[in-house]
Amino acid sequence: MKILVMNCGSSSLKYQLIDMENESVLAKGLCERIGINGSKLTHKPTGKDRFELETEMKDHGRAVELVLEALSDPEHGVIASPDEIGAIGHRVLHGGKTLTKSCVVDAHVKDVIRECFDLGPLHNPANLIGIEACEKAMPGKKNVAVFDTSFGMGMEPKAYRYAIPDKYYDEYGVRRYGFHGTSHDFVSHEALKYLNLGEKGKVIVCHLGNGASVSASVGGVCVDTSMGLTPLEGLIMGTRSGDTDPAVVQYITNKEGWTVDDTLNVLNKKSGMLALSGVSSDFRDIEAAIGEGNEKAIMAMDAYVHRLVKYIGAYNTILKGADAIVFTAGVGENGPMVRRMVCEYLEFLGVKIDEEKNKSAFGKQIVLSTDDSTIKIAVIPTNEELAIARDTLKLV
Repeated sequence: MKILVMNCGSSSLKYQLIDMENESVLAKGLCERIGINGSKLTHKPTGKDRFELETEMKDHGRAVELVLEALSDPEHGVIASPDEIGAIGHRVLHGGKTLTKSCVVDAHVKDVIRECFDLGPLHNPANLIGIEACEKAMPGKKNVAVFDTSFGMGMEPKAYRYAIPDKYYDEYGVRRYGFHGTSHDFVSHEALKYLNLGEKGKVIVCHLGNGASVSASVGGVCVDTSMGLTPLEGLIMGTRSGDTDPAVVQYITNKEGWTVDDTLNVLNKKSGMLALSGVSSDFRDIEAAIGEGNEKAIMAMDAYVHRLVKYIGAYNTILKGADAIVFTAGVGENGPMVRRMVCEYLEFLGVKIDEEKNKSAFGKQIVLSTDDSTIKIAVIPTNEELAIARDTLKLV
Protein backbone atom coordinates (compact mmCIF):
# COMPACT_ATOMS: atom_id res chain seq x y z
CA MET A 1 0.00 0.00 0.00
CA LYS A 2 1.14 3.54 -0.77
CA ILE A 3 0.42 6.01 2.03
CA LEU A 4 0.51 9.79 1.73
CA VAL A 5 1.73 11.48 4.92
CA MET A 6 0.63 15.08 5.45
CA ASN A 7 1.84 17.67 7.96
CA CYS A 8 -0.10 20.92 7.60
CA GLY A 9 0.93 24.20 9.17
CA SER A 10 -0.96 27.48 9.05
CA SER A 11 0.64 28.42 5.70
CA SER A 12 2.54 25.27 4.76
CA LEU A 13 2.05 21.62 3.84
CA LYS A 14 4.81 19.01 4.07
CA TYR A 15 4.22 15.62 2.49
CA GLN A 16 5.78 12.24 1.79
CA LEU A 17 4.48 9.36 -0.29
CA ILE A 18 5.71 6.08 1.21
CA ASP A 19 5.47 2.60 -0.31
CA MET A 20 4.77 0.40 2.70
CA GLU A 21 5.87 -2.75 0.87
CA ASN A 22 9.45 -1.80 1.70
CA GLU A 23 8.90 1.50 3.59
CA SER A 24 10.65 3.45 0.85
CA VAL A 25 9.99 7.14 0.21
CA LEU A 26 8.71 7.57 -3.36
CA ALA A 27 8.53 11.36 -3.16
CA LYS A 28 8.45 14.20 -0.67
CA GLY A 29 7.89 17.90 -0.82
CA LEU A 30 6.67 21.16 0.60
CA CYS A 31 4.00 23.71 -0.24
CA GLU A 32 4.87 27.03 1.37
CA ARG A 33 3.30 30.47 1.68
CA ILE A 34 -0.21 29.05 1.27
CA GLY A 35 -2.65 31.97 1.16
CA ILE A 36 0.27 34.41 0.83
CA ASN A 37 1.86 35.99 -2.22
CA GLY A 38 4.76 33.94 -3.58
CA SER A 39 3.28 30.46 -2.98
CA LYS A 40 5.65 27.69 -4.00
CA LEU A 41 5.63 23.90 -4.40
CA THR A 42 8.94 22.02 -4.08
CA HIS A 43 8.60 18.38 -5.13
CA LYS A 44 11.41 15.82 -4.78
CA PRO A 45 10.68 12.47 -6.47
CA THR A 46 13.16 9.73 -5.55
CA GLY A 47 15.49 9.05 -8.45
CA LYS A 48 14.31 12.04 -10.47
CA ASP A 49 15.13 15.74 -10.64
CA ARG A 50 13.57 18.16 -8.18
CA PHE A 51 10.53 20.02 -9.50
CA GLU A 52 9.58 23.53 -8.36
CA LEU A 53 6.43 25.47 -9.17
CA GLU A 54 5.56 29.01 -8.14
CA THR A 55 1.81 29.48 -8.42
CA GLU A 56 -1.08 30.86 -6.39
CA MET A 57 -2.34 28.66 -3.56
CA LYS A 58 -5.28 30.46 -2.07
CA ASP A 59 -5.88 27.70 0.50
CA HIS A 60 -4.84 24.21 1.58
CA GLY A 61 -7.40 22.67 -0.77
CA ARG A 62 -5.53 24.06 -3.76
CA ALA A 63 -2.20 22.95 -2.23
CA VAL A 64 -3.47 19.35 -1.92
CA GLU A 65 -4.60 19.45 -5.56
CA LEU A 66 -1.12 20.57 -6.64
CA VAL A 67 0.53 17.83 -4.57
CA LEU A 68 -1.63 15.17 -6.23
CA GLU A 69 -0.88 16.61 -9.66
CA ALA A 70 2.86 16.57 -8.93
CA LEU A 71 2.75 12.99 -7.64
CA SER A 72 0.98 11.72 -10.76
CA ASP A 73 2.65 13.93 -13.39
CA PRO A 74 4.12 11.91 -16.34
CA GLU A 75 7.54 13.57 -15.98
CA HIS A 76 8.20 14.13 -12.30
CA GLY A 77 5.48 11.98 -10.77
CA VAL A 78 5.88 8.58 -9.10
CA ILE A 79 2.36 7.14 -9.52
CA ALA A 80 0.01 6.84 -12.47
CA SER A 81 -2.90 8.45 -10.60
CA PRO A 82 -4.03 9.35 -7.07
CA ASP A 83 -6.05 6.13 -7.08
CA GLU A 84 -2.82 4.36 -6.15
CA ILE A 85 -2.79 6.13 -2.79
CA GLY A 86 -4.29 3.73 -0.25
CA ALA A 87 -4.75 6.14 2.67
CA ILE A 88 -3.61 9.46 4.08
CA GLY A 89 -1.91 9.85 7.45
CA HIS A 90 -1.99 13.27 9.13
CA ARG A 91 0.19 14.69 11.88
CA VAL A 92 -2.18 16.34 14.37
CA LEU A 93 -0.73 18.23 17.29
CA HIS A 94 -3.32 17.81 20.04
CA GLY A 95 -5.93 15.18 20.84
CA GLY A 96 -6.64 16.43 24.36
CA LYS A 97 -7.75 13.91 26.98
CA THR A 98 -10.19 12.26 24.57
CA LEU A 99 -8.10 11.07 21.62
CA THR A 100 -5.24 9.18 23.21
CA LYS A 101 -4.02 7.20 20.21
CA SER A 102 -4.04 7.29 16.41
CA CYS A 103 -7.47 6.81 14.83
CA VAL A 104 -9.37 6.82 11.54
CA VAL A 105 -10.91 10.24 11.04
CA ASP A 106 -14.69 10.55 11.35
CA ALA A 107 -17.06 13.33 12.41
CA HIS A 108 -16.35 12.72 16.12
CA VAL A 109 -12.57 12.87 15.61
CA LYS A 110 -12.88 16.15 13.73
CA ASP A 111 -15.07 17.57 16.50
CA VAL A 112 -12.44 16.72 19.14
CA ILE A 113 -9.62 18.20 17.05
CA ARG A 114 -11.75 21.35 16.80
CA GLU A 115 -12.38 21.34 20.57
CA CYS A 116 -8.60 21.29 21.09
CA PHE A 117 -8.04 24.51 19.11
CA ASP A 118 -7.45 26.34 22.42
CA LEU A 119 -4.75 23.81 23.39
CA GLY A 120 -3.04 23.94 19.99
CA PRO A 121 -4.04 27.28 18.44
CA LEU A 122 -1.24 27.37 15.85
CA HIS A 123 -1.41 23.75 14.74
CA ASN A 124 -4.80 22.10 15.30
CA PRO A 125 -6.77 24.43 13.01
CA ALA A 126 -4.26 23.89 10.19
CA ASN A 127 -4.22 20.12 10.82
CA LEU A 128 -8.02 19.99 10.49
CA ILE A 129 -7.94 22.09 7.34
CA GLY A 130 -5.48 19.59 5.84
CA ILE A 131 -7.71 16.64 6.71
CA GLU A 132 -10.80 18.25 5.19
CA ALA A 133 -8.85 19.27 2.08
CA CYS A 134 -7.80 15.64 1.56
CA GLU A 135 -11.35 14.42 2.13
CA LYS A 136 -12.53 16.74 -0.61
CA ALA A 137 -9.70 15.96 -3.04
CA MET A 138 -9.75 12.18 -2.49
CA PRO A 139 -13.31 11.18 -1.51
CA GLY A 140 -13.58 7.66 -0.17
CA LYS A 141 -9.94 7.45 0.95
CA LYS A 142 -9.44 6.86 4.65
CA ASN A 143 -7.69 9.59 6.63
CA VAL A 144 -5.86 8.74 9.84
CA ALA A 145 -5.00 11.26 12.57
CA VAL A 146 -1.72 10.59 14.40
CA PHE A 147 -1.45 12.78 17.49
CA ASP A 148 1.73 14.38 18.77
CA THR A 149 0.31 13.99 22.28
CA SER A 150 -0.38 10.23 22.09
CA PHE A 151 3.00 9.10 23.45
CA GLY A 152 2.64 11.26 26.56
CA MET A 153 -0.73 9.67 27.33
CA GLY A 154 1.21 6.67 28.61
CA MET A 155 2.17 8.66 31.72
CA GLU A 156 0.57 7.93 35.08
CA PRO A 157 -1.24 10.70 37.03
CA LYS A 158 1.80 11.19 39.27
CA ALA A 159 3.70 12.36 36.17
CA TYR A 160 1.02 14.21 34.20
CA ARG A 161 -1.02 16.01 36.87
CA TYR A 162 -0.18 19.57 37.90
CA ALA A 163 -0.60 20.32 41.61
CA ILE A 164 -3.59 22.61 41.02
CA PRO A 165 -7.31 22.24 41.87
CA ASP A 166 -9.17 19.38 40.15
CA LYS A 167 -11.52 21.86 38.45
CA TYR A 168 -8.87 22.91 35.96
CA TYR A 169 -8.05 19.33 35.04
CA ASP A 170 -11.65 18.12 34.93
CA GLU A 171 -13.16 21.06 33.06
CA TYR A 172 -10.29 22.41 30.95
CA GLY A 173 -7.96 19.45 30.54
CA VAL A 174 -5.02 21.22 32.20
CA ARG A 175 -2.35 18.53 32.54
CA ARG A 176 1.02 17.61 31.10
CA TYR A 177 0.60 16.14 27.62
CA GLY A 178 4.11 16.17 26.17
CA PHE A 179 4.94 16.81 22.52
CA HIS A 180 7.31 15.46 19.85
CA GLY A 181 5.42 12.28 20.77
CA THR A 182 5.60 10.67 17.34
CA SER A 183 9.38 11.12 17.34
CA HIS A 184 9.82 9.85 20.91
CA ASP A 185 7.64 6.82 20.19
CA PHE A 186 9.53 5.97 16.99
CA VAL A 187 13.02 6.43 18.44
CA SER A 188 12.35 4.64 21.72
CA HIS A 189 11.06 1.57 19.86
CA GLU A 190 13.94 1.69 17.38
CA ALA A 191 16.34 1.80 20.34
CA LEU A 192 14.85 -1.37 21.82
CA LYS A 193 15.60 -3.23 18.58
CA TYR A 194 18.88 -1.59 17.59
CA LEU A 195 20.47 -1.83 21.04
CA ASN A 196 18.98 -5.26 21.90
CA LEU A 197 17.37 -3.98 25.08
CA GLY A 198 14.47 -6.42 25.23
CA GLU A 199 10.77 -5.76 25.69
CA LYS A 200 11.25 -3.86 28.97
CA GLY A 201 14.23 -1.77 27.96
CA LYS A 202 14.52 1.56 29.77
CA VAL A 203 15.33 4.38 27.36
CA ILE A 204 15.89 8.13 27.68
CA VAL A 205 15.36 9.90 24.34
CA CYS A 206 16.75 13.41 23.81
CA HIS A 207 14.87 15.01 20.90
CA LEU A 208 17.02 18.06 20.32
CA GLY A 209 16.04 20.46 17.56
CA ASN A 210 14.89 24.06 17.54
CA GLY A 211 12.18 22.64 19.78
CA ALA A 212 13.59 20.16 22.29
CA SER A 213 12.28 17.60 24.74
CA VAL A 214 13.36 14.54 26.72
CA SER A 215 11.37 11.41 27.46
CA ALA A 216 11.76 8.37 29.68
CA SER A 217 10.12 5.12 28.62
CA VAL A 218 9.96 1.46 29.57
CA GLY A 219 9.35 -0.93 26.69
CA GLY A 220 8.45 2.02 24.50
CA VAL A 221 5.73 3.25 26.90
CA CYS A 222 6.15 6.80 28.16
CA VAL A 223 6.88 7.20 31.86
CA ASP A 224 7.65 10.93 31.77
CA THR A 225 8.40 13.65 29.25
CA SER A 226 9.62 17.22 29.61
CA MET A 227 6.99 19.25 27.72
CA GLY A 228 3.71 20.01 29.44
CA LEU A 229 0.33 21.55 28.62
CA THR A 230 2.16 23.28 25.77
CA PRO A 231 5.62 22.85 24.20
CA LEU A 232 6.91 25.74 26.33
CA GLU A 233 7.70 23.61 29.38
CA GLY A 234 11.00 21.79 29.81
CA LEU A 235 14.35 22.31 28.11
CA ILE A 236 15.88 25.55 26.90
CA MET A 237 15.11 25.59 23.16
CA GLY A 238 15.94 27.67 20.11
CA THR A 239 13.51 30.48 20.94
CA ARG A 240 11.53 29.00 23.88
CA SER A 241 12.51 29.65 27.48
CA GLY A 242 11.60 26.21 28.79
CA ASP A 243 10.97 25.89 32.53
CA THR A 244 10.29 29.31 34.09
CA ASP A 245 8.74 30.37 37.39
CA PRO A 246 5.07 31.08 36.48
CA ALA A 247 5.30 34.33 38.41
CA VAL A 248 7.77 35.57 35.78
CA VAL A 249 4.80 35.93 33.42
CA GLN A 250 2.91 38.11 35.88
CA TYR A 251 6.00 40.13 36.78
CA ILE A 252 7.00 40.93 33.17
CA THR A 253 3.39 41.56 32.15
CA ASN A 254 2.93 44.12 34.93
CA LYS A 255 6.31 45.79 34.39
CA GLU A 256 5.81 46.17 30.63
CA GLY A 257 2.09 46.96 30.74
CA TRP A 258 1.47 44.03 28.41
CA THR A 259 -1.18 41.33 28.15
CA VAL A 260 -0.33 37.77 29.19
CA ASP A 261 -0.31 36.84 25.49
CA ASP A 262 2.37 39.47 24.87
CA THR A 263 4.61 37.98 27.54
CA LEU A 264 4.03 34.41 26.38
CA ASN A 265 4.95 35.50 22.88
CA VAL A 266 8.35 36.60 24.25
CA LEU A 267 8.82 33.31 26.13
CA ASN A 268 7.92 31.29 23.02
CA LYS A 269 9.55 33.26 20.21
CA LYS A 270 12.20 35.58 21.62
CA SER A 271 13.80 33.59 24.44
CA GLY A 272 15.83 30.40 24.68
CA MET A 273 19.21 30.18 22.96
CA LEU A 274 18.39 33.23 20.87
CA ALA A 275 18.06 35.38 23.99
CA LEU A 276 20.90 33.84 26.01
CA SER A 277 23.47 33.83 23.23
CA GLY A 278 22.52 37.12 21.62
CA VAL A 279 23.68 35.44 18.41
CA SER A 280 21.03 33.13 16.96
CA SER A 281 18.59 30.32 17.68
CA ASP A 282 20.59 28.14 15.26
CA PHE A 283 23.16 25.94 16.97
CA ARG A 284 25.52 26.14 14.01
CA ASP A 285 25.76 29.90 14.48
CA ILE A 286 26.16 29.51 18.23
CA GLU A 287 28.95 26.94 17.89
CA ALA A 288 30.74 29.22 15.43
CA ALA A 289 30.49 32.05 17.97
CA ILE A 290 31.84 29.76 20.70
CA GLY A 291 34.80 29.02 18.45
CA GLU A 292 35.46 32.77 18.31
CA GLY A 293 35.38 33.02 22.11
CA ASN A 294 31.97 34.71 22.40
CA GLU A 295 31.27 34.59 26.15
CA LYS A 296 27.48 34.87 25.83
CA ALA A 297 27.42 32.00 23.37
CA ILE A 298 29.56 29.89 25.70
CA MET A 299 27.23 30.64 28.63
CA ALA A 300 24.16 29.83 26.52
CA MET A 301 25.56 26.42 25.58
CA ASP A 302 26.51 25.73 29.19
CA ALA A 303 22.97 26.61 30.30
CA TYR A 304 21.44 24.45 27.55
CA VAL A 305 23.46 21.40 28.55
CA HIS A 306 22.94 22.07 32.27
CA ARG A 307 19.14 21.98 31.83
CA LEU A 308 19.31 18.91 29.60
CA VAL A 309 21.51 16.97 32.02
CA LYS A 310 19.19 17.89 34.91
CA TYR A 311 16.32 16.14 33.09
CA ILE A 312 18.47 13.16 32.10
CA GLY A 313 19.55 12.75 35.72
CA ALA A 314 15.98 12.94 36.97
CA TYR A 315 14.75 10.43 34.40
CA ASN A 316 17.61 8.06 35.14
CA THR A 317 16.42 8.07 38.75
CA ILE A 318 12.76 7.60 37.81
CA LEU A 319 13.72 4.62 35.63
CA LYS A 320 15.94 3.27 38.46
CA GLY A 321 18.78 3.17 35.97
CA ALA A 322 18.40 3.71 32.24
CA ASP A 323 19.66 1.11 29.78
CA ALA A 324 20.26 3.66 27.04
CA ILE A 325 20.36 7.38 26.27
CA VAL A 326 19.56 8.20 22.65
CA PHE A 327 20.09 11.48 20.79
CA THR A 328 17.84 12.41 17.87
CA ALA A 329 16.51 15.32 15.74
CA GLY A 330 18.58 18.11 14.19
CA VAL A 331 20.94 18.94 17.07
CA GLY A 332 20.86 15.46 18.56
CA GLU A 333 21.80 13.82 15.27
CA ASN A 334 24.31 16.44 14.12
CA GLY A 335 25.70 18.02 17.29
CA PRO A 336 28.93 16.35 18.51
CA MET A 337 29.59 19.27 20.89
CA VAL A 338 26.28 18.89 22.75
CA ARG A 339 26.59 15.10 22.92
CA ARG A 340 30.16 15.31 24.27
CA MET A 341 29.25 17.91 26.91
CA VAL A 342 26.27 15.85 28.09
CA CYS A 343 28.30 12.65 28.35
CA GLU A 344 31.08 14.42 30.26
CA TYR A 345 28.52 15.24 32.96
CA LEU A 346 27.53 11.57 33.11
CA GLU A 347 31.02 10.14 33.52
CA PHE A 348 30.40 9.70 37.26
CA LEU A 349 27.73 7.14 36.35
CA GLY A 350 30.25 5.17 34.31
CA VAL A 351 29.18 6.56 30.94
CA LYS A 352 31.97 6.39 28.35
CA ILE A 353 31.82 7.34 24.68
CA ASP A 354 34.20 6.93 21.77
CA GLU A 355 34.97 10.56 20.91
CA GLU A 356 36.13 9.69 17.39
CA LYS A 357 32.78 8.08 16.67
CA ASN A 358 31.03 11.06 18.22
CA LYS A 359 32.91 13.51 16.01
CA SER A 360 31.95 11.57 12.87
CA ALA A 361 28.29 10.95 13.75
CA PHE A 362 26.10 13.15 11.56
CA GLY A 363 22.56 12.03 10.79
CA LYS A 364 23.31 8.32 11.01
CA GLN A 365 22.41 5.50 13.36
CA ILE A 366 25.43 4.67 15.49
CA VAL A 367 26.43 3.50 18.97
CA LEU A 368 28.73 6.06 20.58
CA SER A 369 29.39 4.32 23.89
CA THR A 370 32.34 2.05 24.54
CA ASP A 371 31.84 -1.63 25.45
CA ASP A 372 32.52 -0.92 29.12
CA SER A 373 30.07 2.01 29.41
CA THR A 374 27.41 1.45 32.07
CA ILE A 375 24.72 3.02 29.88
CA LYS A 376 24.52 2.64 26.11
CA ILE A 377 24.75 5.95 24.24
CA ALA A 378 23.50 6.13 20.64
CA VAL A 379 22.31 8.37 17.85
CA ILE A 380 19.12 7.20 16.12
CA PRO A 381 17.68 9.50 13.43
CA THR A 382 14.00 10.19 13.91
CA ASN A 383 11.48 9.48 11.17
CA GLU A 384 8.09 10.88 12.13
CA GLU A 385 6.69 10.43 8.62
CA LEU A 386 7.43 6.71 8.67
CA ALA A 387 5.92 6.43 12.15
CA ILE A 388 2.73 8.12 10.90
CA ALA A 389 2.64 5.83 7.85
CA ARG A 390 3.03 2.74 10.04
CA ASP A 391 0.15 3.79 12.29
CA THR A 392 -1.97 4.54 9.23
CA LEU A 393 -1.27 1.12 7.73
CA LYS A 394 -2.25 -0.63 10.98
CA LEU A 395 -5.58 1.19 11.11
CA VAL A 396 -6.64 0.80 7.47
